[in-house]
Formats: sequence, C-alpha cells, structure tokens
Amino acid sequence: MSTMRIGGLASGMDIDKIVGDLMKVERAPIDKLKQKKQLLEWQRDAYRDMNRLLDALDKHIFDGVMRQSTFLQKKVTSSNENIVTATSTPSASNQTVEISNITQLATAARWTSGAIEKTGGGAVDVNASLASQFDGVPTTLSFQVTKPGSTTPETVSISIDPNTDTLNTLINKLNSNATLGVRAFYDEHTKKMVITKNETGEGSSIEIKAGQVFLQDQLEFQVETGKNFLQRDAGTGQNAKFTINGLETERPSNTFTINGMTYTLKNTHTGTVTISSTTNTDAIFNSIKSFVDKYNETIDEINKKLKETRYRDYQPLTDEQREQLTEKQAEKWEEKARSGILRGDSILSNALSSMRQALYRKVEAASKGFQQLAQIGITTTANYLEGGKLIIDEAKLKQKIEENPEAVYRLFSNNGEGANKGIVLQLRDEIKKTIKSIEDKAGNTLKTVNQYIIGKNILDIDTRISEAEDRLKRVEDRYWKQFSAMEKAVQRANSQSMYLMNAFGGGAQ
Repeated sequence: MSTMRIGGLASGMDIDKIVGDLMKVERAPIDKLKQKKQLLEWQRDAYRDMNRLLDALDKHIFDGVMRQSTFLQKKVTSSNENIVTATSTPSASNQTVEISNITQLATAARWTSGAIEKTGGGAVDVNASLASQFDGVPTTLSFQVTKPGSTTPETVSISIDPNTDTLNTLINKLNSNATLGVRAFYDEHTKKMVITKNETGEGSSIEIKAGQVFLQDQLEFQVETGKNFLQRDAGTGQNAKFTINGLETERPSNTFTINGMTYTLKNTHTGTVTISSTTNTDAIFNSIKSFVDKYNETIDEINKKLKETRYRDYQPLTDEQREQLTEKQAEKWEEKARSGILRGDSILSNALSSMRQALYRKVEAASKGFQQLAQIGITTTANYLEGGKLIIDEAKLKQKIEENPEAVYRLFSNNGEGANKGIVLQLRDEIKKTIKSIEDKAGNTLKTVNQYIIGKNILDIDTRISEAEDRLKRVEDRYWKQFSAMEKAVQRANSQSMYLMNAFGGGAQ
C-alpha cells in the first residue's frame, strides 16, 4: 500500500513533482531491464514460431513423400463401369484383365415366413409382449449357422423373456448377433417376417436346435421335411459366376480380390470388360510437388526472419511511453521494435545450410539415375536471393515416375544409414536437430522457464528488476526524508522570522 505524502506547505515548492522527476531518472535502468526482458520474450516467441513451422514441414514429409504407398498409387480404369469396377493395392503390379460372361451375380440366402397371427387369430402387435400374443414362447432360440463357402457350423443362442420381449425386440436381437449374421424385419402389410443373410453366396444354412415349435407354429417359418433346417425361398444364396482372362470361375461375393486387384461386379453381362491398372503418375507427382511447395514455404519464412530489418531506434515501449500513444501508434511502434528479432540468427542460418545439404546429397542405395534430386527433375532455383528454393521440371519428373516409381521412393525415403539414407529422412534428421537446438534456447510449452537459455535470462532479469524496485523504494523514501527535513528547516526559519518581525514591530510601537 503506497504512503500518501504532502509536501511544500512551508517552502511552497511542488515536492511531489520534484521527487517524481528525480525518480524518473532513477527508474531509467529498470525501464531498460524491462525492455530487455520484452525483447527476450519476443525472441522466444519468434523462435517457437520457427519451430512450429519446422514441425509442420516434418509432419508433411511423414504423411507424404516418406510413405511408400505414396509412390505406389495406382490408377484403375474399366471399359464399362456399369458392369465392373476395380481398385488396386499399392503393391500390385500394373496389369490388364478381361472379365466376361458374367452369368449371375452373388446373392444372399433368404427365409420368408407365412402370414403371422396371434394364437387364436388376430393381427400381431409388434410392440406387445410375446407371451401376451403367442402360446409356448421359449426362453431360448438356438441355431447352428453355416456361412457361405464354409462347412463348419457355428452355434448361436438368443435369450428371450416372453413377458418383456416383443416381436420388435426379438428382431433386434437377431440383427445384433454378429455370429448369426442376418438382417430380419417384419412387414405389417403382408404380416410376414423375412430373414436375409448378410453375406452373399451359396451354401448358407440355419439349423434350429431349440425353439422349432415357436418358429414353425407361431412365426410361420417352414422347416425342411424330415430336418431341422429353415426352408429357404426363391432367395436361395448363389455365387457370382464369370470368366476372367479365359478362366471360368465363381465367387461367393460380388467383390473379390485377385493379384492385388479388387473387383466389384455390378451387373450380368455377356460381353467383355477390360480392367487396366497403371501407375498413378499424377497423384505421385502431386505428392512430390506438395512436399516441394511446403519446403519452399518453410525456407522462405526462415529467410524472411534472417533478413528482416532491425530498427534499433525502436525499443519496446515503457508503460509511460505507451500511455502517450494511441493504440494504433503503439501497434506500429511495436511492429518496428519486434522487426529483425532473429536477423542473422546462427541457429536458423545453420538450419538452412544443413537442410540444403541434405537435399543435395547422393543416395548411394538408390537406383542409377535416381540417386539425386536433379536426376529426377528437381533442382535449386538460379536466383540466389530466393535462398535455395526448389523448382520442378514437370515433364522430367513425370517421366521418371512412370519409368520407376519405386526408385523415386528409394531416393526420397530409403531406410538406410549414412549415404544410403533417403534424402527426406536426412532432411527430417536435420529438422529434428534444429528443433532441439531451438528448444534448448527458447523452450516449448512443456518446459519451465529455468529449463532453457532465454528462460533463465528472463528469470535473471526478473530478479534484477525486483532488486532494483526495492532499491528505488529506498531512494524515494530518502528523497522524501530529505525534502521533509528541508520543509521542517524552512518552517523553523519562517517561525523565527515571524517572531523577530513581531518583536521588532512591537518595540517600534
């Protein structure tokens, strides 16, 4: 709490203003310390901005040109996409396939009940309890299910509470059982229930192990004569039948994979559909171009910081100076004061140099003709003022991609050591070193101020400011004591003078 002082009553002097002016001079070293602290904080923030920039480049590399799948992208075309479409895995070789004589598509097995009524007659209420509508509702339905293409049945049990379960909840239980693998529904118009297998293909069966009477007599499903299997209707599952490159074959699903190519049959067809898989040159090129653009953007921002003009006449504003300026004036001043905070910085200069060297190196493990960026059409701009930006010869790069996309990948991301390591892996190493150097100097959001160099300097300045503020308080107290002593002396002199004047005045009378 500040002490209220009133001075100058005896001397007539504005002591408060005099002490204030004296303290402005005394406060000047503290203002300089605060300005120095502000510059350090700006420098710390600028360094961290550079780290965010480098980290974004690192992640861009990891998600793009570092991945092998980026360079193995395939472009698949179909001569008739209404009949057959296809996709290719990155590892599949380029190929041309003919699919013809699609005589049937794969369909799913289906079971349809007769019209369902309550015991004794009447329409079924799908939301009323089973016990209130049917006699002899079991507490368990049990099945043995054989999936298409399999000969091994699986056992499925469905628990029922006749007093709480409804036809709707029973259907939900059938649909939610993954092993049973069906889609069931009840149609109120026809009063029939339909069960359809999720998988297409022939060979599906559902054998009733428990609850046959309820399914047959109450839910009106037919059972094969002399067996416990549900009787399928006209929707009996079937395989897709077709000819591929002259070979007649079939599949339980309309979507199937052969030699890394996944085909989807959409319609029957007597003619021939040609499927071609080729290297997706444009997609690979765009991935490389995206990397080059991101790299150029990063080094451009770093170069701007290294070359940014430093206005040394514009120091951070003191509180008093800021009060004398408008908000817009203060913003413009601060913009000048912050400018050039990283000008000529050695960490960033070394980073640019090491990053350029990583990109210019020869990758010994890569294929001949694919060992340096220049060999695939990526070179450095001739304008030295651009600081080592990369430019792409599009025609040459696309030619190299078409020629050997795997070799282009090896140039970028070969997993080796030393001269065998791909250039972007070497680039990531340099980026990580720079990020580490910057964090050692400017920290990050996870580090405390005493864990990095600038933070320690800020702590030191805070200590010096605190000590200076204590000293300033003592100086101000001393000034006030001195002026108070002067006031007392003036007051005594004034009292003596008045006494003498009164004395001499009285004698004259």
